[in-house]
Amino acid sequence: MKLKLSDEVQFVKGVGPKWAERLSKLEIKTVRDLLYYFPREYEDRSQISQIKYTAVGEQANFKVEVLKIDYQKIRSNLDLLRVTFSDGSDVVNGIWYNQSYLRDQFNVGDKYIISGKLSEKNWRKYKRKEINNPVYEKLGSDASVLNTGRIVPVYSLTEGITLRRLRRVVANALKSYASLLKDQLPESIRKKRNFPGLKTSILGMHFPENEKHQKSSRRRLAFEEFFYLQLYALEEKKKYNDLSGIQHQFKEKESQDFLEDLGFELTDAQKQVYSEIRKDMESKKTMSRLLQGDVGSGKTVVAALALLQTVANGFQGIFMAPTEILAEQHFLNFKELLNDFDYEIHLLTGSVKASERRQIEAEIEKGKTDLIIGTHALFQESLNYNNPGLIVIDEQHRFGVEQRHSLKQKGDSPDLLIMTATPIPRSMAMLIYGDLDLSVIDEMPPGRKKIATFWRRENRRKQIYAFLKEKIETGRQAYIVCPLIEKSEEMPELISAEELYNDLQSGILRDYKLALIHSSIPADEKKEIMEKFRDGEIDVLVATTVIEVGVDVSNASIMIIENAERFGLAQLHQLRGRVGRGRHQSYCILISNPPGEDASHRLEIMCKSNNGFLIAEEDLKMRGPGEFFGTKQHGIDDLKVASLIDDQKLLVEARDEAQNIVKDENWQQKYKNLAKIISKIELKI
Repeated sequence: MKLKLSDEVQFVKGVGPKWAERLSKLEIKTVRDLLYYFPREYEDRSQISQIKYTAVGEQANFKVEVLKIDYQKIRSNLDLLRVTFSDGSDVVNGIWYNQSYLRDQFNVGDKYIISGKLSEKNWRKYKRKEINNPVYEKLGSDASVLNTGRIVPVYSLTEGITLRRLRRVVANALKSYASLLKDQLPESIRKKRNFPGLKTSILGMHFPENEKHQKSSRRRLAFEEFFYLQLYALEEKKKYNDLSGIQHQFKEKESQDFLEDLGFELTDAQKQVYSEIRKDMESKKTMSRLLQGDVGSGKTVVAALALLQTVANGFQGIFMAPTEILAEQHFLNFKELLNDFDYEIHLLTGSVKASERRQIEAEIEKGKTDLIIGTHALFQESLNYNNPGLIVIDEQHRFGVEQRHSLKQKGDSPDLLIMTATPIPRSMAMLIYGDLDLSVIDEMPPGRKKIATFWRRENRRKQIYAFLKEKIETGRQAYIVCPLIEKSEEMPELISAEELYNDLQSGILRDYKLALIHSSIPADEKKEIMEKFRDGEIDVLVATTVIEVGVDVSNASIMIIENAERFGLAQLHQLRGRVGRGRHQSYCILISNPPGEDASHRLEIMCKSNNGFLIAEEDLKMRGPGEFFGTKQHGIDDLKVASLIDDQKLLVEARDEAQNIVKDENWQQKYKNLAKIISKIELKI
């Protein structure tokens, strides 16, 4: 039978159906999966020491011969196997308890490499050099040494799989299948970057000859992962940038009137970003741009300027928000921002009544509506736009490349602007938004005060509520955020929004106006609650993370987060960003009895920094890229070797090489294997 990398793993020597079932729990189903299942770390057992010169308590490797085997039955449930080894300089005993089956492993005169720590306890008690449960590997057999006397791979395991056997299985697979590994990385790049070949690199990841071999292998494979993803993103970008898009004419009078009516001057960063957007909109190419800016940096005003340009040019503008609360808020904001212009603005969400929806959709189709603001409802197939010029998407991390470009089918390649207040580390932005141009608002409006952030334990609740009441008395408003809607039997230690609302309303805050808001409350009721909160009719809003993104009430200056240890850094930063939007000093209080060091570290970072980008970098380090947005990510989770934290320079190099490739119009013909690889990539976030 002809061997293939796609062969089921059970056919590798030493596996079989039962072990194959166990390996499947590690997502290892084929030989290729096994070869690309890389160690999580390595132990250097390559240095051979002499027993005579090795101190007790020291970890060491010895090349030895078996002198004596002694087995004792100490009592009914305890037996002892002592094997005496010598390397010519001295002797050492290997000690095993209740492992009588190992007697058959050793014969006097056999040669081994053994590894372990010389027991201090045994030396003090018996004045003998002994190793408890040493790692051992027989020499002189046909089998290669895999477990000691070399740099040894350490793999992540699951129930029923041992390191010793997994190493042997991987070695068997390499022996039979390594010759089938075909290098797809162009030879010119391999030579330029001094990369080893693919076969050498896979071997170097599993059983490196030395540290240099392992590092060069890892570097090559990490580069390759980045390279394919960058090639994919750049090809997508090229594909859509080559489309003839809408060429907007700059409407100077409208822009000037808008800026004069604002009542404040744009920051230098806002001006720079708008200049980049304007340049794209005035060109023939289709704009695909990501606008990144921390909470409160002024992204909405920049988006309003861009939408004003498209509407003034006679096109429709589309603005999509992730939730109805946020869509409603943007609708009110845009009505106010564009108040002096005679434009028709409509709100379209899932809760709009059918009769009203039909009327709005008809007006959109006839071109009577200039600006449409809404949720996912904006992209239903039944909705026909009349010449859309710009689509703005706010806080949509779940849109992959394909979804982004499918939006453009709503018109004649309208421009696309995606906005996010989730600070994304540059390395991650380059990877997952590689098909977009990047703009960053990296300064806050002048005069904005830093939000004072404190971490307090549960036993300080009385003082926290006293502080809250003091601030409410001065006219301020507050949010209290809980991780759950209702009490959970599975997580009894977590405070629910419903439970806390009832307790506060009948207890310590009974003299104040409270409201409860979460995702299960009907849309009309949520809308009414938010209107009352905005109008100052509610003092304290008890909520879940439904208020995480974009809710803007300038008089709200206190954010209390219950069970703060349950939230990631990025989410805590987003929640904190709901306050600090007015002229009053704002406060964020994190209530938590953290269960471990990681949770404590997160809370400490929040107290030390208001910088979203610094927080995002820390979040990436702590949680890893796959969980950065709270869900599994295609493309990011597929990185088996590369690290967005440690390999940022390598990512830039990979992008440079990918750019060199796609410059050639016929690259897909010249590099057919590369084209085939990227055709199978589906990068969704």
